[in-house]
Amino acid sequence: MYLTLKALTESTVPRVLSDVDRQKIDTSDDTHFYESPRFVTHADDAFTTRLTTVYESEMTPGDRVFDAMSSWVSFLPDISLGYVVAHGLNEAELEANDCLDEYFLQDFNSNQTLPLEEDSFDVVCCALSVQYLQYPGDVFSEFGRALTADGAAIVSFTNRMFPTKAIRAWRTRSMDERAALVEEYFNAGGFGAMERIIDQPRTDPFYAVIGRQPPE
Repeated sequence: MYLTLKALTESTVPRVLSDVDRQKIDTSDDTHFYESPRFVTHADDAFTTRLTTVYESEMTPGDRVFDAMSSWVSFLPDISLGYVVAHGLNEAELEANDCLDEYFLQDFNSNQTLPLEEDSFDVVCCALSVQYLQYPGDVFSEFGRALTADGAAIVSFTNRMFPTKAIRAWRTRSMDERAALVEEYFNAGGFGAMERIIDQPRTDPFYAVIGRQPPE
């Protein structure tokens, strides 16, 4: 079991977004918006195939993977992973995801503290969802806490979104500016080196930022 309760502490993570930046058009509770399952991929097949190749380049057999803000499909490569834990907001979607060993429900915009042990994952994934985070620095700091010393976090996105739920800072930026914003999130979370991947496999532009733990 990788899920453990971690006591809440006052955040010391640098503030990335202003109150205006994190505003959403739809201010209602996110759990209500996601209470009905959506069995779609939120990107075209070429995007998801490209994402799997990125994951494959970063993962090795036996790796422990945390899939944040997940759904009914995780786009993981066909290798023997050690353990896969996912997080999301819709239980029906997570129950349908046959890649998972375990999952939990949590609204990251209400509670940024993850119920995960320190140094318990080799890779953290966050696909097609980073645009909805209102407190990304705290969440990325938690990604780093859960990662091993040589671990990596892979955040991917395209130009699709639920516009009423995406934060203002995301809606008003270009794709390259969004990539730079994700890099700011990684910096706030205490990550070291970062790699940006940009591609156009078909219709949907492919963007991914990979953050790595700083050397000890």
